[in-house]
Amino acid sequence: MPSKILIVDDEPGIRNLISAYLSKEGFELLEAGDGLTAVKISQSFKPDLVILDLMLPGMDGLEVLQKIRQYSDPYIILLTAKTEETDKVIGLTLGGDDYVTKPFSLRELTARVKSALRRLQTKPDRQSEFISEHIRLNPTSRQIWVDGQLMDLTQVEFDILHTFLLHHHQVLSREQLLEHVWGYEFYGETRTVDVHVGHIRKKLGDRFISTIRGVGYRFDD
Repeated sequence: MPSKILIVDDEPGIRNLISAYLSKEGFELLEAGDGLTAVKISQSFKPDLVILDLMLPGMDGLEVLQKIRQYSDPYIILLTAKTEETDKVIGLTLGGDDYVTKPFSLRELTARVKSALRRLQTKPDRQSEFISEHIRLNPTSRQIWVDGQLMDLTQVEFDILHTFLLHHHQVLSREQLLEHVWGYEFYGETRTVDVHVGHIRKKLGDRFISTIRGVGYRFDD
């Protein structure tokens, strides 16, 4: 069964280009030119992945993102023509999994789409649980407990923690985390890593993840 992708952008030319490129990969595609239509389509279409422009007429992309997250959990790649870090951080904070800044390479976007869907469709091996002093992580059920309390994490946050546990006490660069978690080669968007690690720290506390200046992060428990 082909993966479902919703493309949301108010510029028909951009939607057509993305659709033409992704249709070659055999995905099931639908398009929306405004936020309200995007929300309605996502409720019935139930996409596996959404490519969402932040600059939309009426209901903007950030509001669309919030509404989609209220009832479903697709992988969301944000498109933005803005260069300000604040806009990207807000989008990631509200539930975006990744972002691409316009103008972008269709080849790069397709690589990110395919990588995300491949990870979503891969059935986890029946691995043993990871158990440390304070943390228990079950790769099969994709659940994590801290001091016995079940945590509410996004797909990306879980994958980051899983990667940290697989490399316990090791320093991981932002580039390594991009490759392990997002599954694509380094394109310069390391800010994505920082924002998601910041979310994890807020949920778990600062005691587990250390910032190694000039290098990356280390997980200790």
